[in-house]
Amino acid sequence: MKRVFLAAPLLLLMALAPAAAWAQSVQQALVDRSTLAIESILSGQNGHDAISVLKHARAVVICPRVFRAGFILGGEGGGCVLVARAGNGSWSDPAFYDMGGGSIGLQIGVQDAQVMMMIMNDKALSAVMDSQFKIGADASIAVATIGGSIGGSTTAAMHADIVTFALARGLFAGISLNGALLSADTGWNQTYYGQPYASRQIVVDMSANNPGANPLRAMLARYGG
Repeated sequence: MKRVFLAAPLLLLMALAPAAAWAQSVQQALVDRSTLAIESILSGQNGHDAISVLKHARAVVICPRVFRAGFILGGEGGGCVLVARAGNGSWSDPAFYDMGGGSIGLQIGVQDAQVMMMIMNDKALSAVMDSQFKIGADASIAVATIGGSIGGSTTAAMHADIVTFALARGLFAGISLNGALLSADTGWNQTYYGQPYASRQIVVDMSANNPGANPLRAMLARYGG
């Protein structure tokens, strides 16, 4: 009987292990798709403009698939990740965010896109790290959208607090995210890191680490210094 009681916790852990591994694989899939999205946006035609902005960015939000269903904007598969730059130039591990919105759709004819939001200063980063951040709602945070003909427009955009680039079907597209809501997902953070880290602990304090995010960090270091 004693052996049965001792074995019960072990059996429970064995039963839960596959579920926990599967749950973390969902977060890892979003991190991997975000890495591929960075590669697509920054290595594509006119990607040098996005790279020039990234080199000066304090942080970046990557949404590997922003889609429109009717007039509703959303992010698929958990949405987006937030990554920030440290004082020594290295990049943090990602904090997870969901994206949702109202009647603010994408550019006409565009159903889905890969999006990078370059966060240019600490003021904008602090706003995004709030539990919920509505893009365009805070008049003190200037948001610039870089469209299809992005050449020559990035200089003016550098004065914005947040600069958005979007790639749709291989071409840069002018996508307005005004009205979209970014919500921190501490549940996903806990699953990925084993603790319910807040966004600030991950991207500013850099208290969290998961080796699965190393390719994402390396990709940002490759293009963003």
